[in-house]
Amino acid sequence: MLEMLMAGGFIMIPILLCSIIAFAIILERFWTLRHSKIVPQEVINDVLGKLKNKQLTTRYLKDLREKAPIGRLLSTGLLNAKHGREIMKESIEEEASHVVHDLEQFLTALGTVAAVAPLLGLLGTVIGMIEVFAEIQIAGAGNTQALAGGISKALITTAVGLTVAIPALVAHRYFQRRVDEIVVELEQRSLKLVEVVHGEREVTDEGTGSL
Repeated sequence: MLEMLMAGGFIMIPILLCSIIAFAIILERFWTLRHSKIVPQEVINDVLGKLKNKQLTTRYLKDLREKAPIGRLLSTGLLNAKHGREIMKESIEEEASHVVHDLEQFLTALGTVAAVAPLLGLLGTVIGMIEVFAEIQIAGAGNTQALAGGISKALITTAVGLTVAIPALVAHRYFQRRVDEIVVELEQRSLKLVEVVHGEREVTDEGTGSL
C-alpha cells in the first residue's frame, strides 16, 4: 500500500490531506448532529414543566441556551414572549438562522474535498502521462513493460482521488439531508412553543406532549 502511494508522486500529498480532513469532518459531524444532542426531550420537558408552573426565570432561560440548540430557540422565544406573538416568532426565526449556520459547520469544507480530490487525482494522472510520453521520446516505445508500469503509476492518483471523493460526497449529501430534517423539527417545536405561550395549545399535566 505504501509503495502504491509513493508511486503516485508528490500529488498524493494533497490527496492524503484531503482524506484526513474528510475523515475528521465526518467523525465530528456524526458526533455533533445527534438527535439526542440537538433536540433532547428532557430539555423540552423541563421547559414545559417550568412554563406550566410559572417557574421561568431570566437565569434559567440564560442557562437553557447552553444546554442544546433547541434550548437556544426556546430561550430566545420565551425571553421575547412579552412583546407579543409576532415578535416572539420573529426572534425564534432569527436565532434559528444562527443555529442552522452552526449545524452546517464544516459541510462546505467536506463538499470542497469531494469536488477537489478527483481533480487532484486527474492532475496526477496527467502529470504521469506527460512523464510517460517524455520517456517515449527519449527511449522510444520499444520497452512496453516500462511504459505499462509508467501508465499504471499515473492512474494511481485518479484511483486514490476517487476513493477519497466518493465517501466524502456521500457523507456531504447525508449530513445536508440530516441538517434539513433537524431544522424542520426545530421549527415545528419552536412554533408549538409560541402557541403554548399564547394560549393556543395546552400543556399536559406531565409537562410533555405539547412540543
